[in-house]
Amino acid sequence: MRIQLPDGHHRDLDEGATGLDLAKGISNGLAKKALAVKVNGAVADLEAPLHDGDAVEVLTFDQAEGADAFHHTSSHVLAQAVQNLYPGTKLAIGPAIENGFYYDVDSDHQFTPDDISKIEDEMRRIIKKNAKLVKKVLPRDEAIALFEEKNEPYKVELIQDLPEDEPISLYEMGDFVDLCAGPHIPRTGLIKAIKVMNLAGAYWRGDENNKMLQRIYGTSFPKQEDLDAYLFQLEEAKRRDHRRLGKELDLFSFVDEAPGFPIFHAKGMILRNQLEKFWRELHEADGYGEIRTPLIMNRALWERSGHWDHYKDNMYFTEIDEEPYAIKPMNCPGSILLYNESMHSYRDLPIRWGELGLVHRHELSGALHGLMRVRAFTQDDGHIFMREDQIEEELIGVMRLVSNIYKPFGFEYSVELSTRPEDSMGSEELWEQATEGLKNALEKVGVDYKINPGDGAFYGPKIDYHLKDSIGRTWQCGTIQLDFQLPEKFDMTYIGEDGEKHRPVMVHRAIMGSLERFIGILVEHYAGAFPTWLAPVQVRVLPITDDQATYADEIREKMHQAGIRCEVDHRNEKIGYKIREATVQKIPYMLVVGAKEAADGKVSLRTYHDGDKGTVALDGLINDIVEEVKERR
Repeated sequence: MRIQLPDGHHRDLDEGATGLDLAKGISNGLAKKALAVKVNGAVADLEAPLHDGDAVEVLTFDQAEGADAFHHTSSHVLAQAVQNLYPGTKLAIGPAIENGFYYDVDSDHQFTPDDISKIEDEMRRIIKKNAKLVKKVLPRDEAIALFEEKNEPYKVELIQDLPEDEPISLYEMGDFVDLCAGPHIPRTGLIKAIKVMNLAGAYWRGDENNKMLQRIYGTSFPKQEDLDAYLFQLEEAKRRDHRRLGKELDLFSFVDEAPGFPIFHAKGMILRNQLEKFWRELHEADGYGEIRTPLIMNRALWERSGHWDHYKDNMYFTEIDEEPYAIKPMNCPGSILLYNESMHSYRDLPIRWGELGLVHRHELSGALHGLMRVRAFTQDDGHIFMREDQIEEELIGVMRLVSNIYKPFGFEYSVELSTRPEDSMGSEELWEQATEGLKNALEKVGVDYKINPGDGAFYGPKIDYHLKDSIGRTWQCGTIQLDFQLPEKFDMTYIGEDGEKHRPVMVHRAIMGSLERFIGILVEHYAGAFPTWLAPVQVRVLPITDDQATYADEIREKMHQAGIRCEVDHRNEKIGYKIREATVQKIPYMLVVGAKEAADGKVSLRTYHDGDKGTVALDGLINDIVEEVKERR
């Protein structure tokens, strides 16, 4: 039989061959790392038989679906370990989640952190047996009888809720059996490193009217060094948490009176304003005009745009003059209204408009998370209106602008192309045209990308940029969306070279995404130690005694005249204390001045990253800082 591979090549295999046989045929290295397979888009067990014509991808831990199968199997190991240690424990559900897994259990034993090491030891003992994962399919009645005999009421309830004609699958792992649709990795011995992370409570099926169960979280990896790196990353992430640093560095805060609506402090506004200044400079150089559109617009507009049908659950509403209005969740309809105010010629296009637009979206309170998930945020939006023959050139221009904005922050990024979702509007033909336009531009620029099926916006396909920060985490920020739908809905036109009316094409794009979220990412990326051009306080002068107060103030004045943000620590404290305080505040430059420095017109320089740099001339230092800021190093 012939099997189709992801790269377009084919492999001929014997009838009845499995995903493992395919992996072995490709390379021994792949076979050792193989965990599962994706067959015609659906993930399956590695040892499931393949069929002629199947499109097959071998999955390892490096793919999300492979990691999910790995973590799912680990959750079964956790469940078996808990039942071995605490007989009578009843099992609920145990799915894979991002970076790990959990299992909900009903036990007379109240789990505490003291139990964690005992559970981990039992999991390691089970893993060492290297049991095979064997899938069995039973008729509904037999499956119910099996789990009733095992006194597993939660499993019985899950089976009873499945369609009556649906066969019931379970997996055997040695002498342990669990209800499960799979897929799983072939054997437990592939799990080389496990960690029980924490304990929590969870209502059965998320319903507060049901019994409270105990939830045990864990993670696992194919190598111990991978687990060690993950645990280090977690600790580093705690140290870099933007919510804590935002408070310590006096940047922003949240209050109970306005949940999900951040308050930016004076220092936070300096950081924010520097980002906006940077954004404006690059957009002006790229031919964008900056606009501002209304915050509140009437309901009829949102019905026309499609947001009412596709997005109203995330919107806020009000009433003005007894008419229904909505607070904008997106900026695009405002840009369209501005476009439609005038008649445009083909010579006018492309029109590029940028908008730092405040939008409001209703997020559930449980989803709020510092600056990363808020209810009001500023999008660094841009809308381009163009002719069809300009699509490729304009998309390439946006991609270059994206690169120019991310580069000064030291971000690497990956790219995804998201295609038509189920909840979309418009014809399949226009969607195909828009998707091909994005693909062509990506390939022309030479950007590697992967397809994210069905995750486009409701009005068009999109390119998403995922930034990689200094500790390896990824953040979805930038997006480019090609839209044939809204120009149609709003009857947008331009006069072509033939004197007839034509429909423009629209690009929606945001690069930082949300200014608030981007600031949160930057705080964690730099651990609060911003490069000098972004730092709210760039220089702090530290006089050793009051005798140097006048000289310190003269330094501050010179710095201010040069455009450098500088302050003086005049407190009656020891110099060591002042240095520690400035270091905690992560100030890039600390200038210690004593009697000798004052007499010589110099400063003793310390930097946040390099410590003591010795005595330097003041004027030369000012020139160096000005140049560093100008170049946004």
